Amino acid sequence: MRHFGLFLLYTIFIVFSLSLTPSKSETCEKGDSRSQRYLLYDVNPGEGFNLRRDVYVRIANLARRLSEADNWVLVLPPWGRLYHWKNARHGEYYPWGSFFDIKSLSKWTPVIEFEDYIKAEGPKIQEAYMLQHYVEGWNGEWVVKYDIRPCLEQHSFRQNSDGSWQGTAWGTNIRVGNFSCLSIQGEASTLIPLITQKDEIRSILVTRAETVLHDEYGGKRYWAARRSMRFAEHLRLEAAKFRAEFLHSDDVSDKTEVTDDWRDFKPKRGTAIGGPYLSVHLRRRDFIYARGNEIPSLKKAAKQLKALLEAKELQDVYIATDAPLEEFAELKDLMEPYKVHQFDPSPEFFDRWGDGGVAIVDQIICAHARYFTGSYESTFSFRIQEEREIMGFPVETTFNRLCGKKAECEQPAKWKIVY
Repeated sequence: MRHFGLFLLYTIFIVFSLSLTPSKSETCEKGDSRSQRYLLYDVNPGEGFNLRRDVYVRIANLARRLSEADNWVLVLPPWGRLYHWKNARHGEYYPWGSFFDIKSLSKWTPVIEFEDYIKAEGPKIQEAYMLQHYVEGWNGEWVVKYDIRPCLEQHSFRQNSDGSWQGTAWGTNIRVGNFSCLSIQGEASTLIPLITQKDEIRSILVTRAETVLHDEYGGKRYWAARRSMRFAEHLRLEAAKFRAEFLHSDDVSDKTEVTDDWRDFKPKRGTAIGGPYLSVHLRRRDFIYARGNEIPSLKKAAKQLKALLEAKELQDVYIATDAPLEEFAELKDLMEPYKVHQFDPSPEFFDRWGDGGVAIVDQIICAHARYFTGSYESTFSFRIQEEREIMGFPVETTFNRLCGKKAECEQPAKWKIVY
């Protein structure tokens, strides 16, 4: 009896102790910081805003795969001065929340701002890799692989006497435990064995992330990550205000209302009508030289837009363009008697959200039009077409572009949404 009593007391103690110990799943759900692991990434400084958004989709899907197996979170790289952001102040960085809905992004894969990473971990990263292509190319045979190789380009990291590295990331001095250049040929998921090979590594930075490809471009995971990239509410409200005031457009009339959660929003194609206006993205500046045969002159652009307005029985055209002010004024004269509209931000709006905010308002307004036409091989146009696919616009009102020197030209590929 004495032994039985001791056994009973011991059993009660063990059961009580276990009841106080959280399960592994409970710990993960609460975001146990001790087990948290961080994936940071960056893109070639010369890449523009909309290509960077495409790279985000690649890395977000990599982070999603990592988070399905372990407690990984994706750290969002701040937006610095980009090539097309002519008025950005030197050294100024915008967090992702300036342009995108962070809660919406997190519904696909866990994300945090870089500033929150610094608060949690300090200015240090355990391992960093700069991605690069193989110097010998792929020799006509595509093989998925990666290798530590000598660096092919200059980088911002310098080795300290103790073997660690020092560098600058988004205006912050960062200490890195180990830095290497990685020649790689493959999709984003090719990096998974490298990232997960050491359990003790809790923070990894991958720079030049544009080097890796999409795992399934145009597939379900591609569109899930892309659909999660909803714009920040303050920018959506600014665009809605402009649409209502100048273009007689609102979401109820245009049938472009969306649900609060993107995961619940799967409209049938053709349900969205759009506001009673034509929208166009007209690239100028460097595209005139880089793609001269495919970009129309102002006179030819006006001729095509007038024909579209007449065919669609519309009187208003919204123009998103990087053209200098004098070119826009010339185009506006060429478009008479039609009404030409352009978003002109207030000084307060511009001071707070900059060129990036203006670009997104442009895209939102273009995406809500009755009919959209873009520019040849422009990622800005691509992103608008994706927004229209997400809202359920007809294909024929979405995948269009202006012709250059030729009277007729091949229209964009139709990348249809997959749920």
